[in-house]
Amino acid sequence: MRRASQFLTDLAARGRHHFTTGEAHAALEVSLPAARAVLRRMKGRGEIADPHQGFHVIVPPEYRRLRCLPAEQFIPQLMEHLREPYYVALLSAAEFLGAAHQRPQVFQVMVRKNRRPIRCGDVRVEFVARKDLDRMPTITRNTPRGTVRISSPETTALELVGYADRCGGLDNVASVVADLFDVIDAAKLADVARLCPIVWAQRLGYLLDLTGHADVANALVEYVQAHAKLAAPLVRRRERARARRDDRWKLAINASVEPDL
Repeated sequence: MRRASQFLTDLAARGRHHFTTGEAHAALEVSLPAARAVLRRMKGRGEIADPHQGFHVIVPPEYRRLRCLPAEQFIPQLMEHLREPYYVALLSAAEFLGAAHQRPQVFQVMVRKNRRPIRCGDVRVEFVARKDLDRMPTITRNTPRGTVRISSPETTALELVGYADRCGGLDNVASVVADLFDVIDAAKLADVARLCPIVWAQRLGYLLDLTGHADVANALVEYVQAHAKLAAPLVRRRERARARRDDRWKLAINASVEPDL
């Protein structure tokens, strides 16, 4: 349908690479079932993709093999459409900050409440819930489609530790945190630690010491010593009765951590 192709061309000419079913329905001037049929045919030809029900993205030729836009090029627009706060987090944020050892297989996004993951062509998006995400420091980065919000280096470091089970475990987290060292501001890290569970600061401080970055770790010591009540386990849900104690970080070292440095 020529009108459908013109609709996509007009959107792209205005710098838009996303649209809703309602917008397509209005532009095509056909019935809603007919508009949906047109969209299905466009999707079948690889011209568009549907990362969320009723929300579509235009897939330019360079991404046809991916069968979707890369996640960072549509997540900001999707979250605006859903009217939900967000930021790119964990390993995906670390990659933006130049600290991921390997490209993450899943694009990780922090949101206020749990959402089902997205599978759009070969693109996978995982949502991680944090009720107080509004108060966490973030920064912005440019993408070919605009800008995307990501966690600050300090937020990223603490959340990598806090959500280690979603980041390949502490071995991988320690490696990524070590790579973040150059972009972490020690004073900001101390401030952000106060917005997180105390045990995250304990574990992050230990990993920073372990990877040779005690100068940054020192920013967390006073806070940990003043507020950590008991020796927390380095790794959750693992035996700690016979684990050695680390008095600096008030931790029970119930696992060995072997970062890839």
